[in-house]
Amino acid sequence: MADAALRLTTLAEELLGAPLPVRLRAWDGSEAGPAGGPVLIVRQRRALRRLLWKPGELGLARAWVAGEIDVEGDLYEVLDRLAGLIWERSDETRSVLETVRDPRLRAAARTLVAMAGPLPPPPPPAEEVRRRTGALHTKRRDKQAISHHYDVGNDFYALVLGPSMVYSCAYWTQDGTLEDAQRDKLDLIARKLNLKEGDRLLDVGCGWGSMAIHAAREYGARVVGITLSREQAVFARKRIAEEGLTDRIEIRVQDYRDVKDGPYDAISSIGMAEHVGQVRYREYADTLYALLRPGGRLLNHQISRRPEPDEATYEIDPFIDAYVFPDGELAPMGRTLSTLEDAGFEVRDVEAIREHYALTLRRWVANLERDWTRAVRMVSPGRARVWRLYMAASAVSFERNRIGVNQFLAVKTPEGGRSGVALRPRVWNEQSGR
Repeated sequence: MADAALRLTTLAEELLGAPLPVRLRAWDGSEAGPAGGPVLIVRQRRALRRLLWKPGELGLARAWVAGEIDVEGDLYEVLDRLAGLIWERSDETRSVLETVRDPRLRAAARTLVAMAGPLPPPPPPAEEVRRRTGALHTKRRDKQAISHHYDVGNDFYALVLGPSMVYSCAYWTQDGTLEDAQRDKLDLIARKLNLKEGDRLLDVGCGWGSMAIHAAREYGARVVGITLSREQAVFARKRIAEEGLTDRIEIRVQDYRDVKDGPYDAISSIGMAEHVGQVRYREYADTLYALLRPGGRLLNHQISRRPEPDEATYEIDPFIDAYVFPDGELAPMGRTLSTLEDAGFEVRDVEAIREHYALTLRRWVANLERDWTRAVRMVSPGRARVWRLYMAASAVSFERNRIGVNQFLAVKTPEGGRSGVALRPRVWNEQSGR
């Protein structure tokens, strides 16, 4: 009798203490749960063994990457329904002792073990980051983490990101293409930095060179871009040569801690600070402050998270840490602002653009899904599945206000107090006409 789906649904509802909000299809073809919506498919019993050994997000992630679970229908809807049930529950989690004493949950666990099949668990998918050694955020370990995420092939990133090759939140000022929105974001940053002909700009975490090219071509800036990814540097240098901007832009494979050729008139840090880590963030802010001339500006574009009631309990998201951004950490917006101030900066503006990132991510997912077969050939089925889940889940997280993204404009204000920022706030939001 094919009844695996019903048994799994019953088990899930026992463990979660609430109805399962999606329909479930099991490896034996059986289905259970609400009809008329997307379906969560458990293709193999191996997925259950992963959950037994790694309960929670990491077990689910391994099963997803391995293709043992899948979704039929709207992936965003599945993630949205499960987010409210699993990741955002406001009730207190049962203690381990309470769980062990509850006869229903003990019975459910025994049933799950019986359904899971022979132990031990399958090995983690090949796409999972290998064991890391040494202290967090040393130069060597940071370089390895950046390589895991960025050195997967420039062609793959071009497929996902589109012609702009900008891997950060776009700025949707009007209905238009992703490329329009990314150009508008780069121009917004250039205007916030008040870039002028001949200004020296340091672009920290320069990616594939898009900000550097925009600043040099449209504003006449002289740019140094730094990255820890050799593949990014090769791609950026090629683009710069094609634009005829080699006399204005230098791309280095360099850690921010090794930049010694200040002062700069402006610094852009776009989607970089998430890699720095809490143990290094004050050092990061101090370093950028020291590299600016008096009156110089920093534009820090950074993803944030909601503050925890007890910040000591914050943990890196296990799926993101294992498959996407190893050692990446998010800080609440207030902590970032305080750290910049502690380093000596005067923070003149903070702009929250959370909803913009959800729109951006949905466009990236659409690019990936539209050319799925080619994407799989470029990387691997597991790697493509990592990216689809990571970007779709991130879009839902931005939409539900679990995470945000903010632009901080900070000035190294001289002792005399003249910041150089216009009296009229948000003057940079007016189109420059360039």
